[in-house]
Amino acid sequence: MKKGTNCLHWLWLSAAVILLDQGSKALAVAFVPWQQSFAITPFFNLILAHNPGAAFSFLAWGSGWQGWLFGIIAVLVAGFLIHWLAKLPRTETRFAIALALIVGGALGNVIDRIIHGYVIDFLDFHVSVWHWPAFNVADSGITIGAALIILQFFLSRGRS
Repeated sequence: MKKGTNCLHWLWLSAAVILLDQGSKALAVAFVPWQQSFAITPFFNLILAHNPGAAFSFLAWGSGWQGWLFGIIAVLVAGFLIHWLAKLPRTETRFAIALALIVGGALGNVIDRIIHGYVIDFLDFHVSVWHWPAFNVADSGITIGAALIILQFFLSRGRS
């Protein structure tokens, strides 16, 4: 493949997600009291939480092995997605952005697992007393990337 014909240039977006994620987590650790809710709006709080598990604290009760497992899986997935970006034609912009967001999110949480042994979460959205599990910027990157892939799927089916 000729130089400049793939989508690796979108890795700047992965780096931006990682920087925003790590910066926002550092601010949360510095300014948000541990597990004390700090109301921002009637539906949004900041709360500092540690998640040794996966999404929605899956396997958080484990003795620590789960952090390594999720970290290894995230690095392998990120590597696979970077390889995919290297093979993806430049015309696949929406899909490349989605992959780059997922890579940034996965690696942002891996950094937490390596440094702390858990992922720092601090964004808490809720309706009355019903709270969505706390999350972070890396999780947002993964979620937005996955949503873009689903959108791409439905848009491409509509063209068939």
